[in-house]
Amino acid sequence: MLGTIVRFVVSALVLMFIDLIDPGFHVSGFWTALLAAVVIAAIGWVFERVFGQNISPYGRGLIGFLVGAVVIFLAQAIVPGMHVTVLGALLASLIIGIVDLFVPTTMRSAKD
Repeated sequence: MLGTIVRFVVSALVLMFIDLIDPGFHVSGFWTALLAAVVIAAIGWVFERVFGQNISPYGRGLIGFLVGAVVIFLAQAIVPGMHVTVLGALLASLIIGIVDLFVPTTMRSAKD
């Protein structure tokens, strides 16, 4: 449970960082970023259930990158105080993918 909370807080901080460097992405504060992190995770989960795990927003490759951008763009319809352009969603997805390389959001087993 604590690990999940930490992941959402880290995700919110990443979204706030993206807000600083991406002119097409805006969250109005920490609580908005935290809510956005939860909504993005929920929409991503729905995409995985409907289309399979290979289309995951956190999956590798072009499809994962594009799905991540779509998920981020859709999240703005649910999260008040979050505004994203199409280009902003693409850049945010790219930045999240890069951050995920260095700070993975999922636990990997020792067998990987």
